[in-house]
Amino acid sequence: MDAQARIEQMVVIALLLILAIGCFVVLRPFLSALLWALILSFSTWPLYDWLVRVLGGRRTLAAALMTLLVAVVLVLPPVMVGSSMADNMAKVVGMVRTLLAQGLPGPPEWILDVPLVGSSLHDWWLGLSAQGTAWTAALHPYLETARDLLLSTGVSLGQGVLQLSLSVLAAFFFFRDGAAGARYLEVAFARLAGERAQGLLAVAGGTIKGVVYGIMGTALAQATLQTIGLWLTGVPAAAFLGFLTFFLSFVPMGPALVWLPATIWLFYKGALGWGVFLALWGFFGVSGVDNVLKPYLISRGSKLPLILVFLGVLGGVVAFGFVGVFLGPTLLALGYTLVREWIAGTARAEPAP
Repeated sequence: MDAQARIEQMVVIALLLILAIGCFVVLRPFLSALLWALILSFSTWPLYDWLVRVLGGRRTLAAALMTLLVAVVLVLPPVMVGSSMADNMAKVVGMVRTLLAQGLPGPPEWILDVPLVGSSLHDWWLGLSAQGTAWTAALHPYLETARDLLLSTGVSLGQGVLQLSLSVLAAFFFFRDGAAGARYLEVAFARLAGERAQGLLAVAGGTIKGVVYGIMGTALAQATLQTIGLWLTGVPAAAFLGFLTFFLSFVPMGPALVWLPATIWLFYKGALGWGVFLALWGFFGVSGVDNVLKPYLISRGSKLPLILVFLGVLGGVVAFGFVGVFLGPTLLALGYTLVREWIAGTARAEPAP
């Protein structure tokens, strides 16, 4: 190759690199939404494929129906729950202010019956209820911090809903053009990975499906267990709180935001036995199932050891945010498969002693 050809090749490579960087900069604000759209469309592809067959091959109509279904399932419930929580939050803030201004209500009668510490708790509660004004002044800075935290949380939730809405919109195009895109991806990956391409794509696909089914299955199990526990203990609105638990399950320690206040409410009402039961049910049943069921379901889809699943989920969240729940195990699964194949190939290549 002469000097001129080398210069032309270097110029082409530089231009391609600049083009790739430019595309990344343009798409960077939407990468999370695009990844979500890819994950949603891939994990629900069997249902879309069934719709295409039912509708006689009309892919655009099937993609529109799938997009509408995904929007109803994933976008509408968080919006409804968020608006309900926003309405109730104003009431809670008003109640807290009134409580701090007027003091706590008198201690319930059952406190005196608590062995050993009942009398001390009763006197301590009486002292708190008589110092409402002092508590208001002392807690005012913390209330301001809590208000700012709630505002920032609301902004984050709004951004999350916006990202999810963009994902649903992008999912329409992934559904409609996904078959052609998959063929292009297979060809491109075959050029990069050669004969391993098919196996690596299968590993990535199985891992993504395993993570999706693991997260959704765990959320459904936690919501069901939460509803049963709240219903057995007589907590009001058990069905709604269980429905809320389904979405809180995607957040670390999210279900505890439901069963812990419900336990405190039962203690305050004097239902000590039911309060203890709900605390144990929530800690070991509702929150504990996340540590067992999710890694198990994910490992079944990805064929990863449980320890790598656990590290992949945690490390992925730290590195990439919530979408890292999917990226972390997928990257580890690909790396684990490559290392395993390399070790097996090396073992086969070694001459027999």
